[in-house]
Amino acid sequence: MPKFEHHIFICTNQRPAENPRGCCDPAGLGSLQLAFKKELSSRGLKAAVRANKAGCLDQCEHGPTVVVYPEAVWYGGVKPEDVAEIVESHILDQTPVTRLRLADECLNTQDCAHKQARKPE
Repeated sequence: MPKFEHHIFICTNQRPAENPRGCCDPAGLGSLQLAFKKELSSRGLKAAVRANKAGCLDQCEHGPTVVVYPEAVWYGGVKPEDVAEIVESHILDQTPVTRLRLADECLNTQDCAHKQARKPE
């Protein structure tokens, strides 16, 4: 079996609704990951691209969060209706989806403007 060309990691972490950091999969159904798997399968990409559930990716304020490797492109606020666009643009056309892409300065930092906007008062 050849190696995968891309790995897509989809956060499926759960937290209580009152947690100020938010939660990527509040219903606990893994529906976003299943949407990726279905889209990849329908396009005949199952052998080339793997869509994995991930635990917390520590970008909760930007959730639901998805990261695509090997490019290490991070997406935030991803919804099931965004999946086809990510697969078409990023995976097939090799062009990341700008409107969903997280800025590098927002990753793994305490001072991201998005995090500031969600801090409890």
